[in-house]
Amino acid sequence: MSLVNFEPAARRASNICDTDSHVSSSTSVRFYPHDVLSLPQIRLNRLLTIDTDLLEQQDIDLSPDLAATYGPTEEAAQKVKHYYRFWILPQLWIGINFDRLTLLALFDRNREILENVLAVILAILVAFLGSILLIQGFFRDIWVFQFCLVIASCQYSLLKSVQPDSSSPRHGHNRIIAYSRPVYFCLCCGLIWLLDYGSRNLTATKFKLYGITFTNPLVFISARDLVIVFTLCFPIVFFIGLLPQVNTFVMYLCEQLDIHIFGGNATTSLLAALYSFICSIVAVALLYGLCYGALKDSWDGQHIPVLFSIFCGLLVAVSYHLSRQSSDPSVLFSLVQSKIFPKTEEKNPEDPLSEVKDPLPEKLRNSVSERLQSDLVVCIVIGVLYFAIHVSTVFTVLQPALKYVLYTLVGFVGFVTHYVLPQVRKQLPWHCFSHPLLKTLEYNQYEVRNAATMMWFEKLHVWLLFVEKNIIYPLIVLNELSSSAETIASPKKLDTELGALMITIAGLKLLRSSFSSPTYQYVTVIFTVLFFKFDYEAFSETMLLDLFFMSILFNKLWELLYKLQFVYTYIAPWQITWGSAFHAFAQPFAVPHSAMLFIQAAVSAFFSTPLNPFLGSAIFITSYVRPVKFWERDYNTKRVDHSNTRLASQLDRNPGSDDNNLNSIFYEHLTRSLQHSLCGDLLLGRWGNYSTGDCFILASDYLNALVHLIEIGNGLVTFQLRGLEFRGTYCQQREVEAITEGVEEDEGFCCCEPGHIPHMLSFNAAFSQRWLAWEVIVTKYILEGYSITDNSAASMLQVFDLRKVLTTYYVKGIIYYVTTSSKLEEWLANETMQEGLRLCADRNYVDVDPTFNPNIDEDYDHRLAGISRESFCVIYLNWIEYCSSRRAKPLDVDKDSSLVTLCYGLCVLGRRALGTASHHMSSNLESFLYGLHALFKGDFRISSIRDEWIFADMELLRKVVVPGIRMSIKLHQDHFTSPDEYDDPTVLYEAIVSHEKNLVIAHEGDPAWRSAVLANSPSLLALRHVMDDGTNEYKIIMLNRRYLSFRVIKVNKECVRGLWAGQQQELVFLRNRNPERGSIQNAKQALRNMINSSCDQPIGYPIFVSPLTTSYSDSHEQLKDILGGPISLGNIRNFIVSTWHRLRKGCGAGCNSGGNIEDSDTGGGTSCTGNSATTANDPHSNVSQGSTANPGQGSGTGLHPPVTSYPPTLGTSHSSHSVQSGLVRQSPARASVASQSSYCYSSRHSSLRMSTTGFVPCRRSSTSQISLRNLPSSIQSRLSMVNQMEPSVQSGLACVQHGLPSSSSSSQSIPACKHHTLVGFLATEGGQSSATDAQPGNTLSPANNSHARKGEVIYRVQIVDPSQILEGINLSKRKELQWPDEGLRLKAGRNSWKDWSPQEGMEGHVIHRWVPCSRDPGTRSHIDKAVLLVQIDDKYVTVIETGVLELGAEV
Repeated sequence: MSLVNFEPAARRASNICDTDSHVSSSTSVRFYPHDVLSLPQIRLNRLLTIDTDLLEQQDIDLSPDLAATYGPTEEAAQKVKHYYRFWILPQLWIGINFDRLTLLALFDRNREILENVLAVILAILVAFLGSILLIQGFFRDIWVFQFCLVIASCQYSLLKSVQPDSSSPRHGHNRIIAYSRPVYFCLCCGLIWLLDYGSRNLTATKFKLYGITFTNPLVFISARDLVIVFTLCFPIVFFIGLLPQVNTFVMYLCEQLDIHIFGGNATTSLLAALYSFICSIVAVALLYGLCYGALKDSWDGQHIPVLFSIFCGLLVAVSYHLSRQSSDPSVLFSLVQSKIFPKTEEKNPEDPLSEVKDPLPEKLRNSVSERLQSDLVVCIVIGVLYFAIHVSTVFTVLQPALKYVLYTLVGFVGFVTHYVLPQVRKQLPWHCFSHPLLKTLEYNQYEVRNAATMMWFEKLHVWLLFVEKNIIYPLIVLNELSSSAETIASPKKLDTELGALMITIAGLKLLRSSFSSPTYQYVTVIFTVLFFKFDYEAFSETMLLDLFFMSILFNKLWELLYKLQFVYTYIAPWQITWGSAFHAFAQPFAVPHSAMLFIQAAVSAFFSTPLNPFLGSAIFITSYVRPVKFWERDYNTKRVDHSNTRLASQLDRNPGSDDNNLNSIFYEHLTRSLQHSLCGDLLLGRWGNYSTGDCFILASDYLNALVHLIEIGNGLVTFQLRGLEFRGTYCQQREVEAITEGVEEDEGFCCCEPGHIPHMLSFNAAFSQRWLAWEVIVTKYILEGYSITDNSAASMLQVFDLRKVLTTYYVKGIIYYVTTSSKLEEWLANETMQEGLRLCADRNYVDVDPTFNPNIDEDYDHRLAGISRESFCVIYLNWIEYCSSRRAKPLDVDKDSSLVTLCYGLCVLGRRALGTASHHMSSNLESFLYGLHALFKGDFRISSIRDEWIFADMELLRKVVVPGIRMSIKLHQDHFTSPDEYDDPTVLYEAIVSHEKNLVIAHEGDPAWRSAVLANSPSLLALRHVMDDGTNEYKIIMLNRRYLSFRVIKVNKECVRGLWAGQQQELVFLRNRNPERGSIQNAKQALRNMINSSCDQPIGYPIFVSPLTTSYSDSHEQLKDILGGPISLGNIRNFIVSTWHRLRKGCGAGCNSGGNIEDSDTGGGTSCTGNSATTANDPHSNVSQGSTANPGQGSGTGLHPPVTSYPPTLGTSHSSHSVQSGLVRQSPARASVASQSSYCYSSRHSSLRMSTTGFVPCRRSSTSQISLRNLPSSIQSRLSMVNQMEPSVQSGLACVQHGLPSSSSSSQSIPACKHHTLVGFLATEGGQSSATDAQPGNTLSPANNSHARKGEVIYRVQIVDPSQILEGINLSKRKELQWPDEGLRLKAGRNSWKDWSPQEGMEGHVIHRWVPCSRDPGTRSHIDKAVLLVQIDDKYVTVIETGVLELGAEV
C-alpha cells in the first residue's frame, strides 16, 4: 500500500469515472518506477473514481517520459500495477491492490453517499441490539453461536449481498436487497426486547376477549420465544425467500393493516400505502374524541347521549368519504397543484409533439374534482340523516325486533344480489344449465353494432346494491353501535379508553368495507348472527366486536378456499399435464406430503402469501408476502415510436417495426375504454361477483388480455391490463381454444353418449367445468375498440397497372393539397420558388429523369422520354381546374399559369422522391414498396438539384407531398371497390374531403397515430413494414372503431398469484433460461401458459402492460341514467333552474288551454287582443279599429296593429277575447284573411298573431322577434327564396318592430313584414292540420281550409341520436300515445323489426307527429317533447324530435 499518489496530474485526469468499491471512492492508477524519483510531482488529490472501460482493457502503456528510452523488449517486460485509492482523510489515501473484478466479487458497489451512511448505521444497530440480547441471556449453549452467525450474516450482507436473492423481484444487481437482513434483524431484536419487557411489567388491568387473556405473561413469553426461534432461523428463511425486500414489506404491512383493521382498500404503491394508512389513523383519531366523550356521559336503557348520535352520524359520513377516495394521492396532488399553481403551457408550433396531448390526466383530475364536490354535499346530508335516525331512539325502542328485521333483510337482499342474480346471468348457471337464464339483448346477435342495452335485471342489481350498501349495512352497524357501546366500554370488558378505540375502529372498518366491497358481507353477517346468537352465545363479545373479528376471519377463509381450489384443480390426476420429466417425478412424490401442503395453505392464507408450484410441478411451496398489486416494480410498456428514438435509427433501422410493438396500441386503447366503463359495468353486474385482487381474461378474435383488479372502492376500481401476443405460441393457442369453445354440445356420460336434458349440460361437461380454475362469466361483453383489417400491399401493387393507379392518385393528392392550402398565394408569390421553377414554366419543358417509368406514370411522354409539361396538362389540367374552382377565390388555371407550374414542379418532385427512395428500381416490386413506405413515414430524400427550390418552404413537403402519398393509398384501396367512380372530379374531390374528415392516415411510428387512437378517431389507416422470418412484409392496416364482443373469463386469483410467484422464483433465483421449460407448457385447467406469459418482462412476454388505471362510476352514462350524476353544488343549482323552467313550461301551457310547452318556455302562451276586424280582399286596404295610419307611410304600406299596454304576465291571457287557434295557411302573394277576429299562431318554433293588418308577433313577456337560429334549415332556405322572388310583396307590407326586448341580441330576427310568408312555411314544415279549434267568434273560410289541405308537405328527417328512439312504445300497456292506425302501431317497434335496427344517419319521412299538451288526443305527446313517427323504407320508427335532423320538405 502507498500513502502518496505516484501518478502525474495530467495522466490522472484521464482516469476519472465511477467507483466499484463498496467502502469508498477510488481510482485506477498506473504505477511507473520513474515517478518515485520525481518527488516534486507527488501531491495529494481529490476523490476520484474508476474508469471501468479503461480498466477492462489490457493496459501496457508506458510513461510518456520513458517511451523513447525503453526498447521493444523492455516495453513487453513492463508490467502494470493496479491499486485503488482509499481515502482516509480529505488529503490522505492508501492504495488497495485489487483489480475491478476482484473488488466487485468482494464488495457491493454503492452509488450514493447515503447508502454508505445507512450501511454504517445498520451495522452499528445490528451489533448493538445483538449484544443487548446476548448480555440479557436470551441464548444459551449452541444457540449463542447460531445467534452470532446470524449477526455476522446480517453485517456481511451490508458489504456483499446475495445476488440474486430468493426474494429479489428483478434480474441483475438489486441494491435494496442488501438491507433486508439487518433491517429484519433489528425489528426482531426490538420485538424480543419489548415482549420480554411486557411480560415482566404488566398492569393489573386484564384485557380478555373470547376467553383469551391477552395481558397474561404467558402470552407475551410465548410470543417472545416464537420470535427468537424465527430469528435463529434467518439463514433458512432468507434462503427459501420467506421475507420480501424492505420496501415491499412496508407496503404489505400498511396495506394489510388498513384493509383488516380500518376497512381500507388495496394500495398501488408504497407512497399510496403510507398515505392511506395515515388517513385512516387521522380519521380514527378525530372520531375517537367524540366517542370517548359520549361514553363518559351517563347512559340508560332508553336514552343514548346526543354526543354519541353525533359520533354515529360523523362515523357514517367519514366512512363514506374514505371509501370513495383512491389510495393513490398523485391525482389529488396534481389537482391541487393545478388549482393553486396553474401552468401556462407554451406550445412550440415547430414541435410536432406540441399538439399531441394525452387527455387521460385531465379526465382523471375532473373525475376526482367531481367526487370531492359531491362528497362535500353528500357527506353532510348523510351525517345529518343518520344523526337524525340515531337520535330518534329508533334503535332502542324497536329492540329486539329491529335487529332481526335487519338481519333478515340483509340476508335476503345479499342472497339475491350477490348469489342468485350473478348465477342466473352466468354463461353456465351453477355449471348445470347450458346458457344464461337471464340473457342480454346482444346474446344472440352475431355482430354487435351498438353499445350494450340496459336490461331490467341490471337496473334491479344496481338498485339492490345501492339499498344494501347505503341503507341496510349502515343501519345494522348503527344498531350494533347503540346496543354494544355501553357494554364494550364497561370496566368488565375494555374500559372506557380502550373501549372507545375499539368502537371507533370496528365501526369504521365495518362501514368502509360495506361501502367499498359488499359482495361477501352478507355471508359474514348471517354466519356471525347464527353462530353467536344461536350456537355459542356465551362466547359473544357483543355483536359489534363479533362482526369486526369475523370479517377478518372470513377474509382469510375465502383466501384459503381459493388456494385449496387451485391446488385441487392443479394436481387432479385425471387432468394433470406434465411439462417435463421433473413433473412426472414430482407428481407421485407430492402425494405423501399432502398434510404438509394443507398446513402451508393455511399459513399462506393467514399471511396472504402466494402458494406457488415449484418449477410448475405438483409440489407447492409458500412464497414471500406481497401486496395485492403483487409486482414490486412499476413495469409499464413503453411504446417505441418517433418521439423516443433518434432520427438516424428511424430512417435506417426502423425501430419498433415488429408486430408486438405496433399492436400494443390496441391494448392501450382497450385500457382507455375500460377506464371509461369498467367500474360502471362491474356495478351493473356484467362481470359477475368481484372482489379485491380478482383476475379476469378478456378474449376476442385477436385480443387476449388479463385484467387485474387491484383497488375496489365505492364507485372506483383501479386495475391493470396485460395484453398477450396476437399470434401466440402453440400452448397459448390451445388455452385460448379452451376458453372460447363451447361445451353445450357435449353429450357424454362417463364412457357413453346418451345426450343431455334440453337447456342443461351433460354429465361430463358439468363435471369438467367444476374442475377448472376459471369459468366463463359472459360471452358477449360489449366494449368499444378497433377492428383490424390488414391487406398485403404486395398483392395490391403486384401489376404495373395498379402501381400506375397509385401514382395517379399520388399526383392528384398533391394537386388537391396544394390548391386547398391557405398558403397557396404566398407560395405563388415566393421569388425563390419562382426562380427554382423558372425552367418548368416553359411550355416545352420536359423532365427526363431516369426514375420516371412509362409503366407507372400515366403522363409519361414516350416521344420525349420523360414527363413534359404538355403531357402533364393533358392528364391533370382538368383536375387542377376543378380543385381551383372549389376555392373561395379561384385562381387562374390556364396552361401557362403559375399555379399549373407549381403543381407540375411538385408532382415531378414527389415522383422523383419516390423513385429515389426505391433506389431507382420502381419496376421491382420490393424496391417500389420500400420507397413507398419510406415516403409514407416522411423520409423524403431531395437528391436532385432541380428540386432544391422546395427548401424555400418545407411546409410544401409536410403539408402537401406527405399527405398526398398517404391519401393515395386510401384512394387506391377505394379503387378496388369502384374502379371508375373517381374518374369524375366531383366524386374524387368529395371523397378526399370525406377521408380528411373521418380518416386518420399516419405512420404507426408517428406520435399522431397513438394520439388519434387514444382520441377515438373513427377510422385510421397505415402502411406497416414488418420483418417476418427474415422477409420484408408490407401491410395496409385499416382500423375502424366499433363495438367489440369479448368473452369474460374469471380466473382463480390465487392461481394467478401462485403461478406468477413460481415464474419469478424460477427465472430470477433459480435462473432457468430454458425457453421450453415445463412451467410454461399449456395446462387448460389452470391456463398456465397465458398466466405465466402475462408476467412482467423479462419474466413473461406480454406485448403491453398498462399503468395502474382508475375507473370511476361517474363516467358511465348508463349508470348515471339509473342513479343520476354526482350531487354537487353546481348540479343542484342546475337541477333547481331546470325544474323551475319545467314548471314555467307546464304552467304556461296549462294556462293557455293546451298551448305548446316549448312555446311557453320563451315567455308563456300566446295571447291576442282586439275583438273586431275587417275583412278585405286587398292587403293594402286593411283597417284596424282604434288605430290611425302613420303619416310617414305611403299608400302601399300597412297600418300598425292596435297598440295596447299590458303587464308582462307569465302564461296568462290579457283579454277575454284571447283565442288559441290552429295555423291559418294563406298564399304568400295575398294577405287577405277570411276571419272576423284575430288569430294566434302557435308552433314549436314561435308564436305569431294575425290581425287586420296581417300577421304580426303576439305580444309576449320575453321576446318579440322570431329567431332564425331556431328554424329548420329548409325553412330558412325557402324564406331566402321568397326574399329573392317576391320583392313587391315585401315592399307592400309594413315592417313593424315591437319595443319588447329580444331574446338574443346576436340572433337574426324576422321583421313583421315577412311574418305572413314565414307562417305558411312553418305550417307546411310542422305538418299541422289547417283546421283550427273553433272558439266563440272564430270562423274560418272554406277556401282557406281547402287551401291548407292542399298545401301540406311531408318533410324528411335524418336520425342523429339513436338513443332517442322509443323502441317499445308501441307495446306499452299504459298506451301513452294515441296512434292514427292500429296497423302502424304494430309495425312501429322492435317486435316488428326483428334483426333490423335503426342506425345513426338513416333517413325517412315523417307520417305523424305528436306534440306536447295538444288539445287533440290523437296528436298529443306523453312527454314534454314532440314525438315523430318516421317511415324508413318499409319500417316505422317512433323517435323523439330532438333525436333527428330535419332535411326539408319532400317534393
